[in-house]
Amino acid sequence: MPLNQSNSKSAISANIKQIVDEWKQTGRIGTSHPRTKMQAVKQAVAVALSTADNRWKKKTTSLKK
Repeated sequence: MPLNQSNSKSAISANIKQIVDEWKQTGRIGTSHPRTKMQAVKQAVAVALSTADNRWKKKTTSLKK
């Protein structure tokens, strides 16, 4: 399931939960294999914030033109 592209806190939290749930099922986040839940959560936070940041960057660059 694709991640929510919104910048809201609730969307970021939902993305983190979704990524961690997928890690519990498959043992993978993307191509990496975090060994512990703490490592998986840290990586999920990074991915979720990066997704939100990319959405923000796309929005501001389109306004500059």
